[in-house]
Amino acid sequence: MILAFHKPYGVLSQFTPDGSPNRPLADFAFPKNVYPIGRLDADSEGLLLLSDEPQWNKRLLDPEHHVTKTYLVLVERMPAEEALRLLCEGVILDGRATMPAEACILDPQPTMPPRNPPVRVRKTVEDFWIELRIREGRNRQVRRMTAAVGHPTLRLIRVAIGAFRLGDLQAGKWREIHAAERPLLLGSAV
Repeated sequence: MILAFHKPYGVLSQFTPDGSPNRPLADFAFPKNVYPIGRLDADSEGLLLLSDEPQWNKRLLDPEHHVTKTYLVLVERMPAEEALRLLCEGVILDGRATMPAEACILDPQPTMPPRNPPVRVRKTVEDFWIELRIREGRNRQVRRMTAAVGHPTLRLIRVAIGAFRLGDLQAGKWREIHAAERPLLLGSAV
């Protein structure tokens, strides 16, 4: 079984508490014996997969498979073409370049449901949503990439893994991914 979960802000990608005020996955009544495939930090939102089938870890997380993950990222200030080009070509993190990515400013800018707690607002600095598609998963990679090009991340929502999209699944809810949808996780159309 593979489950799609819309992980809210302030939720850990693990079943056990860690001593922080963040909620564990155990609070969401998942079936027994599932575990997260990969992770989203507590301050990130969006699509998190859970499964009781261990082979999905390698198929989705191993960098040799290059499964694309798509994020909507609220950043400070409008990124210039140069910043977007750098994100696409790769930025240096921990002494080595990230793999090439895809980045664009969303036009029109999406209207997203509010987050609790709200994103901090600075009256003198405008925020913009970009879409960023990456094929690797280093620690806090998206946040570190946008910061490296001068646009700190204010809000981060993973909206797709492969061609499987979060869609209208509400925050805090989950559903089973049906057999016919599984190829989407690897980027294949059904």
